[in-house]
Amino acid sequence: MKIAFAADDENECVRAVLAALREKHDVLTDESTSWTSMSRAVAEQVVHGAADFGVLMCWTGTGTAIAANKVPGARAATVADAWTAENARRWNDANIVALSLKRLAPDVAVECVRAFLSIDAPDPDELTTIRDIEP
Repeated sequence: MKIAFAADDENECVRAVLAALREKHDVLTDESTSWTSMSRAVAEQVVHGAADFGVLMCWTGTGTAIAANKVPGARAATVADAWTAENARRWNDANIVALSLKRLAPDVAVECVRAFLSIDAPDPDELTTIRDIEP
């Protein structure tokens, strides 16, 4: 699986997420430190098929999700726990997960990413509602 990844800062949390991703996936990284441009780049890679999913990290996770969601077809979800990450995929068909690199412990951030990527497809019962959120 190909994962587009970008972070606007570098710390232990970012390093842990990148290491976990690289264990099982091909990781495409964006070197921009502008959270708006890196978010757009990751979203475009996901929407246009260069990557299967995206992982974004910024201080809160919120700005990157907002910026990514400006790209039609991107569905970025800000998460802070594995249950929310898993169900953002399951019930919302999120294709990008956004995380706080300041407020999450590295092991929690890794758990969120793994939970997000563990869901193969959205819940079939939610497909009609998911179509309603498309532009």
